Formats: sequence, structure tokens, C-alpha cells
Amino acid sequence: MQPSVKIFSGNCTRELAEKIATRYGNGLGKINIQRFSDGEFQPVFLESIRGDYVFLVQSTYAPTDNLMELLLMIDAARRASAGYITAVIPYFGFARQDRKDKPRVAIGSKLIANMLTAAGANRVITMDLHAPQIQGFFDIPVDHLDSSAIFIPYIQQLNLENLTFASPDVGSTNRVREVASYFNAEMVICDKQRKRANEIASMTVIGDVKDRNVVLIDDIIDTAGTLTKSAAILKERGALSVRAFCTHPVLSGKAYENVENSVLESLLVCDTIPVKKECSKIKVVTVADLFAVAIRNAYENRSITSLFVHSQRKAAMQ
Repeated sequence: MQPSVKIFSGNCTRELAEKIATRYGNGLGKINIQRFSDGEFQPVFLESIRGDYVFLVQSTYAPTDNLMELLLMIDAARRASAGYITAVIPYFGFARQDRKDKPRVAIGSKLIANMLTAAGANRVITMDLHAPQIQGFFDIPVDHLDSSAIFIPYIQQLNLENLTFASPDVGSTNRVREVASYFNAEMVICDKQRKRANEIASMTVIGDVKDRNVVLIDDIIDTAGTLTKSAAILKERGALSVRAFCTHPVLSGKAYENVENSVLESLLVCDTIPVKKECSKIKVVTVADLFAVAIRNAYENRSITSLFVHSQRKAAMQ
């Protein structure tokens, strides 16, 4: 008897999980997150998952309750004799802690990888890790999806002339270069110097943007300080327009205000994290189709390479 696919969601990513399950062709599985008066919680599966392929959808953005929820769901699934457990993590939190960049600090992303494995996950599906090398922190398979499969068609529809792509910092250079090469377009880099986390001391632009329509690309937008300052400098350097495409809308602090008051034409983000407020410049696109296909291919032991290449993605989604 072929094992069934069961898709479940934690509390914080339920809307996206429902879209993924719908596109896959299943409804969401029944689970209840019981909460006690002191804030403690306990996931309970309300249907049998014995021997099934279980996919648990949960982004691990703040607060850490979201991560703990996922870990407890994995543990509950393992103890309920699930056949194969995949943690579907659209946004992998703590990914900015991927190395010791100063003495006596934790490597948070490695710790999270250890915790997911110890809880009982057999596989992880995620998108746009802040540092791709985090895949190497896991001793289980990791499917690392690429949001460019979503952004590229959107950029094509804009029909922009004199297109140039920009990286808001040196860390995003490889990501931006791949998209720029697809369009055979030029790229520039905004090199920033920080005083401390979330505070920029100075920024310079490497490259020419005069009379160009610029698209900024990054994986995370947090306070929007780096992105909006990059956009302002690009406009000062003669850019005709500046748009931004960011995968994960963390959007903390004064981020919404910063975006609204910026020179950005628009900001396109994915629904890996729910957008909390209305903003006239922010547009949201869903990653549900991409994750639904990744889940199907993982279940059927098929390659997911086609999901990384836009020219092949169309055929994979059909």
C-alpha cells in the first residue's frame, strides 16, 4: 500500500500552508496546538499519520515559539510513527548567524539544524537561505528553493528598458549576478559599512546606474534601512527608477514607514512570512506553487532541479 501525503501547518504560516495544500490537491491535515495558561503549548495530530509522508509547514521567524512549535510537531509526528517527516520551512530563521564573525558568539543556524535533526526530521525544504552554505550544517537532505523562479517572470512582465540589477550589499552579489546573467544585464553593488546590527555607517555604489532602471534584489528585508538607503543613493547617482525584490518580508521596527517614505517605485516580497500592515508600495506574490511542486517531487522521488531554472520551471509546474 502506497503511503499517503499529509500536509500540516503550525499557527504562524497557516495561510501559506493552506495555499500549498490546495495547489498540491490535498486539504490541510487536522492538528491542534493546545495552549496552557502559562503559555506552554503542545501539538496534537487529530488523525492517523502512521507510515505516511508527513510535510510540516512552518516558517521560523520571531518569536521563537514558531521554531518550538515546529520542533514539537516533528517530535509528535515521529512518536506517531510517521513514515517520513519533512520540515517545510519557507523562511529559515537564525540564518544570519551562520559563522563566528566576532569572538564568543553562537552559530545559531548550525544549532537550529542540529535541533531539527534531533527532533526527527528526515528532510528539509526551504527557500533562499541567507547563506547557502547552511545546507552543509545538516546531515539530512535539504532542498533549497530559489525565489528567482518567481521573480524572473514578474520582471519580464515589467518590460523595462536599460535594465540594471543591484545588490544592496556584498553578501547578495552571487544571488543578483545569477538574475542579471539571465537577462544579460549589468549589475552594480552597494557596499555598506555598519556601526552595529541594523545601523549603517556609510555606503558607496560600485558601478554606473545613470539613466538606468534599477532592480534591487535581496533575500531578507528587515528594518528596510539598507534597502531604502541603497535606493536613495542609486537615485542620486542618476537611476531613472528603483524597484526592489526581496524574498522574506521580516519587516521589523520602522520598516513599513521606511518603505513608504522611500524613493522605491515598489517592493515585491514573497509570502514566506505574512505581511502585517498595509503599504501602498509593497506587493506580495505567493510561493505556494513552488513548494507544492517540491513536495510532490520529493514524495515521488523526482528531481527538483527544474524548479531552480526558469526555462524548465514552466514545464515542471504543468
